[in-house]
Amino acid sequence: MLDSLIQGILLGGYYAVLAAGLSLMFGVVRFINLAHGDMAMLGALSALWLVQSLGLGVPLAIVITLLGMAALGWLMQRFIFERALAGGFLVPILTTIGLGAALQNGMFAVFGSNTKSLGAHIGSLSWASWQLPGGIYVGQLPVYMFVTAVLVLGALHLTLTRTAFGRALRATSSDAEAASLCGVDPRRVQRGAAAIAVALAGLAGIFLAMRAQVTPFSGPIMLIFAFEAVVIGGIGSLRGTLIGGIILGVVQSLGALLSPQISILAGHLVFLAVLGWRLSQLAAAERGGWRLALRALTHKPDVTGRKA
Repeated sequence: MLDSLIQGILLGGYYAVLAAGLSLMFGVVRFINLAHGDMAMLGALSALWLVQSLGLGVPLAIVITLLGMAALGWLMQRFIFERALAGGFLVPILTTIGLGAALQNGMFAVFGSNTKSLGAHIGSLSWASWQLPGGIYVGQLPVYMFVTAVLVLGALHLTLTRTAFGRALRATSSDAEAASLCGVDPRRVQRGAAAIAVALAGLAGIFLAMRAQVTPFSGPIMLIFAFEAVVIGGIGSLRGTLIGGIILGVVQSLGALLSPQISILAGHLVFLAVLGWRLSQLAAAERGGWRLALRALTHKPDVTGRKA
């Protein structure tokens, strides 16, 4: 039980990194990027290509990949997302669905369909572990990933709260038109947010390639996990994203104690429960709060058709 709890917390760190970019895009750009998981796979396969084909070291490949993913995010916000947002609510959804399909087929054409992993290129780190009291073994790689997740999210939180760019991000998120009247360029800020979000997606993809195998078509399931972590933790909150990722990881890990087939399902059920609770909160708020909402539900009309 304790071992599963620890493993779930460490897995939650990975989910937090995966979900952070999705949360940032929605919080600042007001844009749900349904190609987020495919961008994560692009980051993973790009890093693999740099290591396997060009012979670069893994750290250097990670740095180059993240810079490239950030540039890609800036360009997509500049030439695709901004125009999609101008088309109304449905156009961005259709745009990212098409972008995801294009990325999947493009990666298939370039990298092939075989499963790939960075595990063979990071040496003993892929299997090394520490033994804790009670005979519990904790993998070094998951611990390093969790620490990296906390540091990345912490640095991003400090950026949002302590820097001029962060203040511009928060102002744009609250009211882009008002921010522009105060001298902030909302488009420039949104492009910066997109660059950070796509770079975070690439980092999550690299993490996955280190601990498992990836293919060009692994993106949709990653999108589901990211979306679940965001909803559980609260959309637009980096701290909530970390908490949501940990909750999702712990639930999946504890579900695996009952049956390996229940692991993923347990996470989905928690997501649905939280989503239903949040929707009920919104519905209650629209009716003036829980008491008024319950009164409206239980208040029966009389025979004349008026409320009793």
